[in-house]
Amino acid sequence: MSKFQIVLLLHAHQPVGNFDDVLESAFQKSYSPFVEVLARHPSIRLGMHFTGSLLEWIERAHPEYLHRLRDLAVRGQVEMVGGGFYEPILISIPERDRGRQIARLADYLESHFSRRPAGAWLAERVWEPQLPSILASAGVRYTLVDDNHFLAAGFEPGQLYGSYLAEDQGAAVEVLPGLKNLRYLIPFHSVDDTLNHLRAAAAEHPGAAAFMGDDLEKFGVWPGTHALCYVEGWLESFFSALERNSDWLDVVSPSASLDSRAPLGRADLPAASYGEMMEWALPTPARRRYRALIQEFSAHPTAKPFFHGGTWRSFFSKYPEANLLHKKMLHVSEKIARLAESSRHGRIFRISLDEAETHLYRGQCNDAYWHGVFGGLYTPHLRTALWQSLVKAETIADSLLHNSRHYSAVSFADFDADGQDELYLTSDRCAALIKPSDGATVCALECRTSQTSMINSLARREESYHARLRDAGGSPAGVVSIHEQTRSKEEGLERWLHYDRWPRHCFRLLLFDAGRTFDDFSASRLDENASLAAGRYSVQSLCPANPSLVLSEPSGWTAEKAFSLSSLANGFRLALDVSVSRRAHSSQPLLVGIEMVFNLLAPSSPDRYFEIAGERHPLRWSAVAPASALHLVDEWQKLAIRLCAPSAREWWIAPIETVSESEDGFERIYQGSQILAVWPADFSASLEWRGSLEVETASLS
Repeated sequence: MSKFQIVLLLHAHQPVGNFDDVLESAFQKSYSPFVEVLARHPSIRLGMHFTGSLLEWIERAHPEYLHRLRDLAVRGQVEMVGGGFYEPILISIPERDRGRQIARLADYLESHFSRRPAGAWLAERVWEPQLPSILASAGVRYTLVDDNHFLAAGFEPGQLYGSYLAEDQGAAVEVLPGLKNLRYLIPFHSVDDTLNHLRAAAAEHPGAAAFMGDDLEKFGVWPGTHALCYVEGWLESFFSALERNSDWLDVVSPSASLDSRAPLGRADLPAASYGEMMEWALPTPARRRYRALIQEFSAHPTAKPFFHGGTWRSFFSKYPEANLLHKKMLHVSEKIARLAESSRHGRIFRISLDEAETHLYRGQCNDAYWHGVFGGLYTPHLRTALWQSLVKAETIADSLLHNSRHYSAVSFADFDADGQDELYLTSDRCAALIKPSDGATVCALECRTSQTSMINSLARREESYHARLRDAGGSPAGVVSIHEQTRSKEEGLERWLHYDRWPRHCFRLLLFDAGRTFDDFSASRLDENASLAAGRYSVQSLCPANPSLVLSEPSGWTAEKAFSLSSLANGFRLALDVSVSRRAHSSQPLLVGIEMVFNLLAPSSPDRYFEIAGERHPLRWSAVAPASALHLVDEWQKLAIRLCAPSAREWWIAPIETVSESEDGFERIYQGSQILAVWPADFSASLEWRGSLEVETASLS
């Protein structure tokens, strides 16, 4: 009888835009020592997947590591596994891009390791039923998902010791069920516990195979695991124990396992990811109810597979910021696809198109599109990297489409797929997306000369884990899975739990009682007129340089917003003229504000700051300032912004700070600054108020 097999598939990834020091730390703590230990145990064979974004960094920073991996691959100890080059969620990107992302990583691995990969790692193990035909058409033989994908389809736990065939439209791939028990045992429990578990599985399923797919970072990067794996020697002991038990246990690569036995049968799997991801994707109220149900049925483990949670796509409805970024990506991809299908074939055209495609694919990296312990939506520099990549890609694409150095255009369509049309203004200097359905606000504003997305903020919203932060009474002792921790990076984070009334857009019109204060503003308690702030405005003009929008609402208020867009020498000017009127006089003292939101990312960095009246202030500046010209400077992104609000009384400036959960614990993150130009409005003497606010940008040399 053949031996019982254990198949390990380890996945290493660093997001596009992550800091070099973070990558270097992960390399020193995990990637390098893991391979050093592995090399000392030549009978241990496994699959390893490195995303293209990480391989690019390794090739630049540690080329010797690629040589070490190649040596292990040549002697058959490591099987290099493919996937999308920049780690996209495959089902979220256009069909054309899926194949090209997979081919790009396969080409890279073939070039560096002399063998084309047979398997593909699925980012976040996000599966949908159409994936078999997508993967098979890209030359993929197998992939790995979690056991809960199978359990949700009605499989019994004992059926998951082997591969299955998944098919769509007649095309099939083999699917490996990664076992959660092994993920949670390795490396968080003793080596003996893991071996005892495998021995019991071998006794119950003789000659079968057990699969585990998980992050390489759990061997050194996750809290406490570097000391556990390398100082205390857990990994060395684990590999030695596997070798000592070779009389009944084989440690083999994924392809070797598949070559040695036929699939157990057919598997038709539902849309799924790992269990934590499907919980994170639920809206906050639903997530609370889901957790309550899980706890209620905790004594009935057979019921657990039928508590499915959400699907990965749910993040687009849960977080409008993720949806906007995603639809921007689709918009850019469509432009590039149109260019690729054109009859133009000149050398310069093709070089430019290839560059735009690379920026697009970088902008498809999954991390900033979702939020969980590992998800990066709350991480501004990861969002910025994707926005910047997409701005670069679209700027190139538009220059090719217009075939001109200077151009301007306007479109009116449902850009973000929310059922409402938006105005999209583009030129060689600027791109601005105006949402008539949300107070005629600007939800995306890009300076193309510096290739920056200027807003890129995130609303403060209630998350289900905020209750855990308020009630935290300490963390479990010892080294535990990252999903079982309650850690905090600073004391008193609960005092930052403010929640925003509206998305964080620019040019929002706020009409509020004159008794409201700056403190109310910073804590989102102005209680402003909701219709004027976020009502549906009708479009009066679609001129690219001067679009105008009007709102009339039943309570007697009318507002008109007229934008004007013009080019400057190395930037652009976007100005807003606003008029607010009512049908009858009112003696109530009121204030009018036009709110702007900009995110220059690093609140403590001296190269990013506010400047007013010749004085510099850090980005976390919180103040009431005189209404002179206000400057924001980002020397890192080479961008200067000037705000001018004629006749305004003052500026109210406050940081936007979210409290979120990450793999390192709860943390407070600067998401930009809210900047309100404030005017007194006397509707007892006049039925109309007028004001204006102007934004000028300049690229720094």
